[in-house]
Amino acid sequence: FKGNGISVKGHALTAPYGLDIVCASVSTLVQTLIVSAESFCSGCSFSYQLESGNAEMKWIGIDEKLTLLVDSFFLGIQGIAEASPDQVRIKVG
Repeated sequence: FKGNGISVKGHALTAPYGLDIVCASVSTLVQTLIVSAESFCSGCSFSYQLESGNAEMKWIGIDEKLTLLVDSFFLGIQGIAEASPDQVRIKVG
């Protein structure tokens, strides 16, 4: 997490590709954040990039809706990090 965006890197490697529930959980949260921002935050300016093992979202001028979506994403990631601390680490700053 940075002041103007999020970055998710790597693979959890807890199961074979396509069967890793930790990786799938994080990927689902990232993709839901992006789709939700596209649907609900028409006044926000943001960009994103999705690749295998790498996701990034950056914004300019975050509004209340996007703040709520990012906060919700953060809560979800915190839950996954608590359940799988060896695979998911959160860095802020």
